[in-house]
Amino acid sequence: MKSQRLLRSDAASIWSEALRAVDPEAAVVQHVKRKGHELRVAGKLYDLRKVRKIWALGAGKAAAPMASALEKVLGRHLAGGILVTKYGHGLPMKVLELLEAGHPLPDANGVTAGLRIRHLAESQIEPGDMVFCLLSGGGSALLVAPAPEISLEDKLCCTQLLLSSGATIHEINAIRKHLSTLKGGQLARVLGRVPVVSLILSDVVGDDLDTIASGPLVPDRSTFRDCQEILERLRIAHKVPASVRRRIDEGAKGRIPETPKPGDPIFRNKQNVIVANNSTACAAAARKARRMGYHAMVLTSRLEGDTGECARVHMAIVQEIVLEGRPLKRPACLLSGGETTVQILGKGKGGRNQEFALHCARPLAVLPAPCVVACLGTDGTDGPTDAAGAFSDNSTLTRALKFGPGFLKESLENNDSYRFFQRLGDLIITGPTRTNVMDLHIILIG
Repeated sequence: MKSQRLLRSDAASIWSEALRAVDPEAAVVQHVKRKGHELRVAGKLYDLRKVRKIWALGAGKAAAPMASALEKVLGRHLAGGILVTKYGHGLPMKVLELLEAGHPLPDANGVTAGLRIRHLAESQIEPGDMVFCLLSGGGSALLVAPAPEISLEDKLCCTQLLLSSGATIHEINAIRKHLSTLKGGQLARVLGRVPVVSLILSDVVGDDLDTIASGPLVPDRSTFRDCQEILERLRIAHKVPASVRRRIDEGAKGRIPETPKPGDPIFRNKQNVIVANNSTACAAAARKARRMGYHAMVLTSRLEGDTGECARVHMAIVQEIVLEGRPLKRPACLLSGGETTVQILGKGKGGRNQEFALHCARPLAVLPAPCVVACLGTDGTDGPTDAAGAFSDNSTLTRALKFGPGFLKESLENNDSYRFFQRLGDLIITGPTRTNVMDLHIILIG
């Protein structure tokens, strides 16, 4: 029977394999092939002799490796472009300009990046040109182009309220799109009929194109009325800045133009390609686990919902494996991916992956078999922390008792998972991975 120490080591090997499978540079090279003047993107052929100039625009945590791959594939055919990524996620570029800005909360550099990308699209890209748009997780916060009368401070306040209210990424991006001049298909409106190929590293459950990076080049299905409903349901309509509420209310009355919708002719020559997603990572993790001798199962790559509830369901399946031998024999590897939500009630520090691991501590303590839970964000950042996630195992609760009998309970109530696992030495710290396909939960049972 494998020890907890060995289970931890195996978990690290499994997540390393999963991250390799969603390497952005390799994903772009796999989908974009050039032979002389022939360019093939996911099966679609382009004749570069008919293209005046090729430009690249984009935003996200994976922008740098995606841009590096595009430079290598296109070579001298690439005229230039601007992309924006998170601080510390940049790489040296040969042709393209890479800017860095704030994430998850937008900052002034994000506003500058948004304005510069819009200016390039309006002033330099012409009919006869072609554009590659490189999009990945984080693009919504990094590509900032506030609508008239909406300040950066207004957007910051609104984003913080949505995050702390447990809003889903779909809800957050619906609001963002209606406070922007680029999101929600509005960059496509600026580019008009210029052909665009969007290469997309999905960080969204279900790979919804209009949600990834807030869909700057795809039709937007959300409306101003939807935004009204979201704010009301989350009970923050009275808390958002007056300018935000005014714009949403005016839009719902038809006094402000809606974002472009399905059927708009500006989308006819736009190709969208998902180059990697959470399912890619989960499948690679399962293959690695099986090679290591585990019976492996991917529960889902579309996990959503309250973090605590999701953790409890996972622990119930673990108990079924240990006590009943189903749905897997031991040694077993349960895998899931997606993006859960945390309703912040305390003033602690953490992220949804650390919180997931924290909720597992108590049921793991009474489990009659060695078990390790490893939860991490594939981008290397969990919430506003330097940790990707955390480990939890059978000994977590016992080891926590030396910090007081109520340490676990207090940490849960105060959303203080980071300090809990920091004290136990159980944080997972990878540094920036420069990829982002949501979260990965690995549960190994010896």
